Amino acid sequence: MMRLDLFRSLWGWQGDWAQCGAECRAHGFVGVEARLPAAAEDRRALKAALAGEGLDYIAVVFTGGDVIPDQSWTPAQHLDRLAEAIEGARAVGARFVNVLPGNDRWPLAVQVDFFGRAQALADAAGMCCSFEIHRATSLYSPWVTLEIIAQVPHLRFTADLSHWVVVCERLLDHPADDLSPFLTRVHHVQARVGYDQGPQVPHPAAPEYARELAWHQAAWEAVWAAQRARGQAVTTLTPEFGPDGYTHLLPFTRAPIADIRLLNQWMAATERDRFAAWSDLP
Repeated sequence: MMRLDLFRSLWGWQGDWAQCGAECRAHGFVGVEARLPAAAEDRRALKAALAGEGLDYIAVVFTGGDVIPDQSWTPAQHLDRLAEAIEGARAVGARFVNVLPGNDRWPLAVQVDFFGRAQALADAAGMCCSFEIHRATSLYSPWVTLEIIAQVPHLRFTADLSHWVVVCERLLDHPADDLSPFLTRVHHVQARVGYDQGPQVPHPAAPEYARELAWHQAAWEAVWAAQRARGQAVTTLTPEFGPDGYTHLLPFTRAPIADIRLLNQWMAATERDRFAAWSDLP
C-alpha cells in the first residue's frame, strides 16, 4: 500500500526549530519543504537543525536565482545554478530537489534543450529533481509543458496546479484539457487551491470555492493513481498556502483574512483523510 508523507512549507515561516519540530509532529508532517540556503555555513546549520528535530527535507531551488528569474541569465547559467544546488541539497540530506526551472520567455527549442540538460545533470548526480510548474518559469503554461513532455518524456514534476488555473483563467475541466501526460509524470504535489483570478482562494473550505477545491483534489487523486500504478511506495504532498500577495488582505490595514498556518493545517488534515479513503478503494 502506498504511503502519504506530508511536508510543511516554510514559506513565510519565522521561528525557532524546536517550535517548528513540535508543530510538525503535532500535525503529522514528516519534514519541511524550504529554500536551499546559498551559503555553505547556512546549509550546515540547516542540516543540524533538521537532524535535531528528526525532520526530513525537500530542497527548493530557483535556477534563475529567485521566484522571478534574472532576465539576464542564460540557460547555461541556470544549469550551473542547478548543478551547484544539487550538490548542496545532497550535502544537507534532501530527499529530493524541487526545482523552479528556467524562464518563461525562452523559445520552445531552448526550453527543450534546457530540460534535457537539466535532467542529465540530475541523472549524473543520482538525485531526483522534480520540476515545479510555476508562473514566470519555463513551466508557466500547461500547453508549453505538454510540448516539452512530448520531447523530453522522462521528466518528473511538482504539481502546483493553482498557477495554471490563473494563467488559463479557468479550471482546466473541458474535455479538450487533457493533462494526463503531465499528471502521470508528477512526483510531488503542492496542495494549494487556485481560482480563475488568483493562485490562492481565501479559504479552501469556503463553500463558494467548493468547485475549485474538488477540481484540484481530483487532479491530486489522478496523480496518486498513476503513482500507485507504477509501483511507487511513497507519495509526498506539501500544503502551500502562503503570504507574499497570495493571502488576501483587508484594504488599508493590510490585515490577512486568514492564518496561513491554519490553512495549511486544514489542507494537511483534509488530504490525509482523503488519501486514506482513496487508498481503501479497489
